[in-house]
Amino acid sequence: MSDVDGAQQDPSTGPGSGTGGDGVRHRGRPGSPRWTHVALPCHDLERTIAWYERFTPLRAFDRRADELGCSAWMGHPEPSPHPFALVLVSFDADRSTGLQPQLAPFAHLGFELPTREAVDAVAASGRAEGCLVWEPQQLPEHVGYVCALSDPDGNVVEFSFDQGVYERAREVWG
Repeated sequence: MSDVDGAQQDPSTGPGSGTGGDGVRHRGRPGSPRWTHVALPCHDLERTIAWYERFTPLRAFDRRADELGCSAWMGHPEPSPHPFALVLVSFDADRSTGLQPQLAPFAHLGFELPTREAVDAVAASGRAEGCLVWEPQQLPEHVGYVCALSDPDGNVVEFSFDQGVYERAREVWG
């Protein structure tokens, strides 16, 4: 069985089913190289999950823990042939310092919203909670209407309208 991307899937195995005779644990995988995630360290995993679930469309869909710490995978909560995850990781050794590396002042995660009003609403919520970094503003055409918030670890998260990512990707790749 394969999905629309040619990923090979075996209906008798899957996550949690254990290792098959060939040593492969997971049968659902891409048929070609794919960008699957961005990982960010965080100080307080539960607080960071709650922040992303409040301000973005992402939802936690997996949690893991081992001797080094704990993590959560977040993504869009609808079926997709090309899932993409934000992986939040809280390492025990780093938690004790109270410091976590973060994206630089301009480096950011970006979310495109369907309307200018949605950008304004996110900015108002961020302002009320003290995490607004960039006030809503119209930037050059290729950037669009944007604002940005700071997550609990200081990472910048941009919310935009009319950047044209979807349109341009469809023009180039169909």
